[in-house]
Amino acid sequence: MLRRHNALPQTLQRRTKRLWNAKLPVLQCAVAAAIAWFIANDLIGHVSPFFAPIAAIISLGLSLQQRLRRSLELVGGVTLGIGVGDLLISAIGTGPWQLGLVVAIAMSVALLADRGPLVPMQAASSAVLVATLIPPGSTGGWTRMLDALIGGLVGVVIAAIIPNSPARRPRKDAAKVLDTMRRVVASIAAGLTDRDISSLEWALETARATQPDLDQLSADLAGGLEITKVSPMFWSSRPRMDKLQAIADPLDNAVRNVRVMSRRAVASNQNGERIDADLVREIGRLAESFKILRDVVLAEPGAQPDQAEAARVLRSAARRANKLPMHDDMADSDSLNEVMIYGQLRSTIVDLLQVAGLSRTSAVAQMHDVQKRKDTAKPPE
Repeated sequence: MLRRHNALPQTLQRRTKRLWNAKLPVLQCAVAAAIAWFIANDLIGHVSPFFAPIAAIISLGLSLQQRLRRSLELVGGVTLGIGVGDLLISAIGTGPWQLGLVVAIAMSVALLADRGPLVPMQAASSAVLVATLIPPGSTGGWTRMLDALIGGLVGVVIAAIIPNSPARRPRKDAAKVLDTMRRVVASIAAGLTDRDISSLEWALETARATQPDLDQLSADLAGGLEITKVSPMFWSSRPRMDKLQAIADPLDNAVRNVRVMSRRAVASNQNGERIDADLVREIGRLAESFKILRDVVLAEPGAQPDQAEAARVLRSAARRANKLPMHDDMADSDSLNEVMIYGQLRSTIVDLLQVAGLSRTSAVAQMHDVQKRKDTAKPPE
């Protein structure tokens, strides 16, 4: 079976993987839509409660971020759209200019009420439905407003009863970024060793392309934290989510430092400069740090490697960086690019130490311990 799957075209593999990863959101939307319709139609007795399942689906969506706020925005948008549509269409009738007027007024009122993008769009959509397919009825718009409220609440309840694992997506996001950076620093080291501009340019382009992945990590962290607030099943996951939240900023900073390192490596190659071999070797060994942190992020609680193991590896990297020759005579270097690359190596190690669980103060101290011991050991003059 595995061989058959691997034999599929790459495009089809990506699409089936995308579908598999979205299986739970799809299930949530399907169940929420059915329950919202059942409540509004069968229990309450509303005729064709179109807005109930629509509100349930939109409040869930395929994203985790800001689900509670989105549900409130949806209900507010539907309420405004239905209210404006019912009021105006009952008075001025239907037609092209009436439709345009209703949409303009509904969106304007929504924009005055809320700055989010969902409220005006939902208000406009609801107003269009009222003006065209679902004209005002004898019961007025309040039943449709109630349907939207039912759908929004059902969506929130389904998110709590059938939740996504709050840590699953952020862990994969962080692991993806760390693995990308592992390949980037390895490519920088190889490019500097072989004086291969193509490897250095690939590293720079790849490092620059990580911003969407970092943005996705932030979004999924926000969504995961929301799940731990809504779903009793995952209240115990809050400490784990807090740890993941704590690594987001230092990871972002590490990526930015590697980008600068990549840019300086390209510049050094273009200028025909030769970077110190020991420094290049340490850049290559930095890939080990990114790899172990990736494994830490993906490891289950209590499994190895853990943050303590990653911190041990990074402390060793800090000691080696402090022993490099340019640690003592950076100012005498003929290459500004070499000095900058060394500085970015040190800054990246500090950032990764924080990803491994150290405070910033402790991480910075690791980069100075060796030098302090050197200074202390000097005999008085």
